[in-house]
Amino acid sequence: MTSPLPVGMFSNTTDLCQPGVLGSQGNTSDAGCTPHAARENHEVLLVMFIAQALLGIGGVPIQPFGISYIDDFASERNSPLYLGILFSVTVIGPGVAFMLGSAMLRFYVDIDKVTGGKVQLTNKDPRWVGAWWLGFLVAASLVALSAVPYFFFPREMPKEVANGTESDSKKSEDVLSQLRSKSEHVQNLSLTTFIKHFPLVLLRNLRHPVFLLVVLAQVNLSAMVAGLATFMGKFLERQFSLTASLANMIIGAVNIPGAMVGIVVGGAILKRFQMSLRQCSAMCVLGMFLCLVVAFPLLFLGCPTQKVMGVTYSESSEFGHHALECNLQCNCPEKAYNPICGSNAIEYISPCSAGCRGVNIDADNNSVLNYTDCSCISDNGLMGSARPGTCSTGCFRLFLPFVILSCLAGILASTSHTPSFMLILRSIQPEDKSFAVGIQFMLLRVLAWMPGPVLYGSAIDTTCILWEKKCDRKAACRYYDNNLFRQRYLGLQFFFEVGAFLCFVTVYMILRRQERDASSAAGTKADPEKEKLAGNSIKSPESKV
Repeated sequence: MTSPLPVGMFSNTTDLCQPGVLGSQGNTSDAGCTPHAARENHEVLLVMFIAQALLGIGGVPIQPFGISYIDDFASERNSPLYLGILFSVTVIGPGVAFMLGSAMLRFYVDIDKVTGGKVQLTNKDPRWVGAWWLGFLVAASLVALSAVPYFFFPREMPKEVANGTESDSKKSEDVLSQLRSKSEHVQNLSLTTFIKHFPLVLLRNLRHPVFLLVVLAQVNLSAMVAGLATFMGKFLERQFSLTASLANMIIGAVNIPGAMVGIVVGGAILKRFQMSLRQCSAMCVLGMFLCLVVAFPLLFLGCPTQKVMGVTYSESSEFGHHALECNLQCNCPEKAYNPICGSNAIEYISPCSAGCRGVNIDADNNSVLNYTDCSCISDNGLMGSARPGTCSTGCFRLFLPFVILSCLAGILASTSHTPSFMLILRSIQPEDKSFAVGIQFMLLRVLAWMPGPVLYGSAIDTTCILWEKKCDRKAACRYYDNNLFRQRYLGLQFFFEVGAFLCFVTVYMILRRQERDASSAAGTKADPEKEKLAGNSIKSPESKV
C-alpha cells in the first residue's frame, strides 16, 4: 500500500521528494547543538572515562600477579602449558563479548524509551544504532560474581614437582626456598625503601636486551590486536556489506577462537619438547614469518566502493547529489541521509536525491518495502523504484577466503604468545618476575592499547569521501573509499606484524650469540673468576623452560 508521509525521528519513510515544500530536516536535526546539550555530552564522556579507569585498575593485578603465581608454584615442565591455558581462557572473554554484542546490537539503542512499533529502521540500515550498553550490564554482573573465588586462594601453594629423579625434586625444593626467601625480603621492604629501589629495578629490566625486545614485539602484536578489536567490525561492514551484528559474530566466533587455539598449541609445544630459550625465540620467529606469508594476500581481498550517485559516480562531469536536474524541484535537505538502492544498481543518499515521491509500507510489521516514482532512476524509460538500504559491494564471494586467511594468520601469530612470555620469565632474575611482568603490561597499555586505536582511527578517517556534518563539524563518515580503507587498515596491521617479526629475529640472534659464547667459554675452561662472573650474568640460552 502507498501511505502518506509520516515524519518521525525513527522513521525510514522521511526524506521523500516534496515539490513546493521547503527542505525539511527529515532524519537530521541540529537541536543537540545547544550549550546545554554540549555540557550533557561532556558529562557523559566524563562518566565513561571514569568507568574505563576503574575497569583498568581492577584488571591490572590479575595478569601480572596471576602469571607470576602460576610460574612460581607449577613445575618448569608444566608451567608453559598452564600459562597457555590461562592466556587462551583470557581470550575467551573478548570472544564472548563480541558474541554478546552481536546479540545486543539487534535491539535499538533506546529500547528502554522507544517501543518497537515507533522504530521503522532495521538492523541492516546504516543509521541503525544498537543497544551497545546492555553488554556492559551483563559483563559487570559476571565480573562481580567471578571475583568472589579470588578471596579463597592461599597465599602460597606446594611447589608442583614433575616426574623425575630425587635429585631433581631436591633441586626444585632448593630453588623454591630461594625464591621464597627473596620474595619475603622484597615484601618486608618498607614503602620508602621500595620507592628508592624502584628506579634501579626498572632500569635493570629495561636494560635487559631480551626482555626489552620481547616486550617491543608484544607491543607490536598488541597494537595489531587493538586495531582488530576496535575496527575490524567496521571493516567487514564496509568491505563485504555486512550488518554490525553479523560482523561482531564473525569476530567472536571465528577470529578470537582461532587466536585461542594458537595460544594453546604454542603452550603444548613448549611442554612437549621442553624448548630452550633460543628454541622459544626460533618458534616465535617461525610463527610470525608464517603469519606474514598468510596475511599478505589479505591486502588484495576486498571490494570496491559501491556506485553512489554524486559521491563516487556521476552521469555527468560534475559531482554533487544536490545538482541533479531530476531532483531540483524536490527541495532536498542538505543533511538528509537515508540511503536507498535503485533498480539501476546505483545507490542514492536519500529517496529525495533519487526524486522518489512514493513509498510502499508493509502494514504488518510497519517496515518499508520500496520507494516508487523515482524521477532520477530510469527503468526501461519509465520512472524506477528503489529499496531501502545500501547497495551491495558485489563481491561477497571473497568474504569466506578473507575469513579463513585472517583466522589462520591469527592462529600462527598466537603461537608466539606463550613462548614470548616464557622468554621474559626465564631471562630475568627470579625476584623481579612480578615486577617485570607489571612493567610489561604497563608498556603494552601505554605504547599499544592507548595510541593504537587512535592511530588506526586517524588512518581510516583519511579514507572518508563523504562526512556527515553536525553542529558545523565532522561527525560520522557516510562513505569510505573501500580500496584505501583496506590498504591502510590492513597495511597498518601488516606493518606491526613485520615489527614483531624483526624483534623476535633480533632476540634469536642475541640468544644464539650468547649460546656460542657460553660454548666457547666452556671449551677453553675459563678461570674461576671468569666463571663466577659468567654465573652472575643472565641465564644461558640452553636452559629449558
